[in-house]
Amino acid sequence: MTAATGKTVNYTDAMTTELVAGYSDCDSDETRKETVSNFAVKFGKNEKSIRAKLVREGVYQKPAYVSKAGAKVERKSDIVQGIAAALGVTEAQLGGLEKATKPALELSRAAFQIARENETS
Repeated sequence: MTAATGKTVNYTDAMTTELVAGYSDCDSDETRKETVSNFAVKFGKNEKSIRAKLVREGVYQKPAYVSKAGAKVERKSDIVQGIAAALGVTEAQLGGLEKATKPALELSRAAFQIARENETS
């Protein structure tokens, strides 16, 4: 408990510094998850508390969302960016295209990319 505020301190400055430094050194979702687990054991906290502290410190990175098959999920906006690039136009010029189904967008992107490649060869 700090004398000035009367609040209980869950993480000391040293713990916070060590946690932020250790987490910031991680370069993948797996190593970040492992680091959170290790610090939870080391500090006697649960993983949720460690993640919350990392969020408050502004360094927490959410793991990349993956599909049930384990593949990285691609957003419709990213697919529309690919279509715009293949057509040589801006995304704004393709307004409303994101409302199409994802399979239709993927098929369109692939077709436009092939056409663009054939055009340059």
